[in-house]
Amino acid sequence: MKLVVAITGASGIELGKKFIEYLPKDIEVHLITSNNALTVNHFENSNIVFHDNSNIASSIASGSFQVDITVVIPCSMNSLAKIACGIADNLVTRTASVALKEQKKLLLAPRELPFSAIALENMEKLAKLGVIIAPPVMGFYSESQTIEEMERFIIGKWYDVLGIENNLYKRWN
Repeated sequence: MKLVVAITGASGIELGKKFIEYLPKDIEVHLITSNNALTVNHFENSNIVFHDNSNIASSIASGSFQVDITVVIPCSMNSLAKIACGIADNLVTRTASVALKEQKKLLLAPRELPFSAIALENMEKLAKLGVIIAPPVMGFYSESQTIEEMERFIIGKWYDVLGIENNLYKRWN
């Protein structure tokens, strides 16, 4: 499986890092960070290919590369708005555009609180196109006791919706 992980914005990038960290090692990961995200440089996994966000000609920018899943975690409101409007001016927005046109799974994890009416309108538009809108929302029934347990719950829910097997959180019996 080929998976693109894009990390945009600055707030919440730890969730994007941990999303990658918990992935099964047999998944081929292609990583993009926006200019506004902190540089993700501590990954030593051999299954991660780094891509420059300004390189619109990167392999993952083509539908023929056949990416299975694209996620933007966290997804800044700027990136969300560009994706909703079809603006593909960098590698993050281009790969999201390719996911839409190829009808592949695309998950966006918007990170703002509260959401403006414009952001909600953009999310609704994308949801109607089949995009998975999944903000990092805590499920209180998970009985998480620590920040790490809350993060594992959120990431586990994202994996669930994407069809990636995991045991990151306690499930209902």
